Amino acid sequence: MKEMQRTVTCGELRKEFDGKEIILNGWVHKNRNHGGVHFINLRDKYGVTQVVIDEDASEDILNIANDLKYEYCVAIKGIVRKRPDSMINPDMKTGEIEVSAKEIVILNKCDTLPFMIEEESKANETLRLKYRYLDLRSDGMQKRIKLRSDVAYATREYLNSQGFMEIETPTLIKATPEGARDFLVPSRIHPGKFFALPQSPQLYKQILMVSNFDKYFQIARCYRDEDARGDRQLEFTQIDIEQSFVSANDIYKMTEGLMCHIFKKTMNIELPTQFQRLTYMDAMNTYGSDKPELRFDMKLQDFSSYVPNSDFSVFKTVLDNKGAVRAIVVPDAAPDYSRKKITELEEIAKQYGANGLAWMKVTPEGFDGGVAKFYNNQFTEICNGLSAKNNDLILLMGADWKTSVTSLGAVRKQIGIDRKLYDPSTFHFCWIVDFPLFEKNDEGNWEACHHLFSMPQDHYLDTMEENPGEVKGDLYDLVLNGYELASGSIRVHDPEIQKRIFSIVGIKEEEAMEKFGFLLESFKFGAPPHGGIAPGLDRLVMIMAGEESIREVIPFPKNAMAMSPMDDCPAEVDPEQIRELSLKIEIPVKEK
Repeated sequence: MKEMQRTVTCGELRKEFDGKEIILNGWVHKNRNHGGVHFINLRDKYGVTQVVIDEDASEDILNIANDLKYEYCVAIKGIVRKRPDSMINPDMKTGEIEVSAKEIVILNKCDTLPFMIEEESKANETLRLKYRYLDLRSDGMQKRIKLRSDVAYATREYLNSQGFMEIETPTLIKATPEGARDFLVPSRIHPGKFFALPQSPQLYKQILMVSNFDKYFQIARCYRDEDARGDRQLEFTQIDIEQSFVSANDIYKMTEGLMCHIFKKTMNIELPTQFQRLTYMDAMNTYGSDKPELRFDMKLQDFSSYVPNSDFSVFKTVLDNKGAVRAIVVPDAAPDYSRKKITELEEIAKQYGANGLAWMKVTPEGFDGGVAKFYNNQFTEICNGLSAKNNDLILLMGADWKTSVTSLGAVRKQIGIDRKLYDPSTFHFCWIVDFPLFEKNDEGNWEACHHLFSMPQDHYLDTMEENPGEVKGDLYDLVLNGYELASGSIRVHDPEIQKRIFSIVGIKEEEAMEKFGFLLESFKFGAPPHGGIAPGLDRLVMIMAGEESIREVIPFPKNAMAMSPMDDCPAEVDPEQIRELSLKIEIPVKEK
């Protein structure tokens, strides 16, 4: 191999190399035989070069050229020559030149491909994941994994420049409740006891603040035993950040600087130096989501004032039960939305708990279709109040407050996609602030909205127990293009405040010490005020790449069934390994 080791890459050659002898290593991307002249596109990580085997080449080279198939790994020695101006290929970085082959060595052959290596694979996802090593050769996957690497590098570059230290935290830890199931690791040395894989480094980064490492970060691997979705995986990566002696505004400024640096460094995109801020209630009431898509307008509006003067009893009952009636006006959409299309939107609303979706169209003669007959007596008043015009479509939702806003918000988001109401290549960041600290669960008990270690805002400290539902936390989410990109808070550092929060959510002192004792113990030794945030690296790269699934930006992801088709994991293990761990496996019997 030493004699045929590459001297240049397949993306490097330009007309300045004319006349030079070079060696290329790569994969055969195309092999075209034009009347005895072979044109081979040779590909590597850096680009594509056209190699020519002239008809007067040696018989050995011509025989090898005839044998070359897609994805053969080869080494080619040849002379660079400029193409005539009329033959320059502007679509290739190396389009000014070609290489006249003088020697070809097949380094490795390739079996029949399960799918073609193209810019973007057209194979189904199962096949792509089974042969992920081939899928990763595609230009699209190469670019996305390169982007991921660049984002990680830019993250380290910026945070190091701001005085942060990169510190690793353990991956074998004590199981602690953090909202999802832990992945458990049995201990061979201590039979019957288990480690857990971290859902996040939350407790350890807080302990690092107690330890006077006042600016910490880590590109951290995290694990949650939950169902996979398009933007979730069992194992994922987050940019974990924590600081001491800070306020929420300090975290905002630091994170905005980080994102500005990442986008400028990796995509040459200038972001605003300050991001928009919305309170949780404003986001929910205006956009129907605490992760709103803000690249288009079309806000939710209050329709309640028009309900009493109509004969539509469904909405009257909603208001009598202290619910809410919301509306969105879809401009110039009436001609495009048939009853069938509106039913499709209604199905989306039902996924969020709605019973249905009311509608009416604006015409010069009045409202038409749906619930129009109940509101035509208020036609002018409603149109003026909602700023509705001829050919607009009005969609209405009546339910309890949360169902009414979230279901209509989901409809709004889908309409934005369907009607192409925004430029998909743009990026809109927004902070969501003033989240509730507590919320009721399905059993009617209080639980933490984010996590148990978030501080209440100062003015709620004296009255926190009186009405937990009114307490706002020192919490914040960073939203990008309708996705929650990061979540964070100012943390509890006072043991007494932490005890009060545990009490509200029903965790007794003994239980708290059992689960979080090492953290609570550290708070007794001069813990500083601190706070942090954790942007999701996978999700950030997914959005930057314009993809809808983080599987497109993770080299070896699990599929929707939480399995890896490539290496068939999870898999059974040797019974002897099970015995060494003092475990007994019982497979549940599936019901017929």
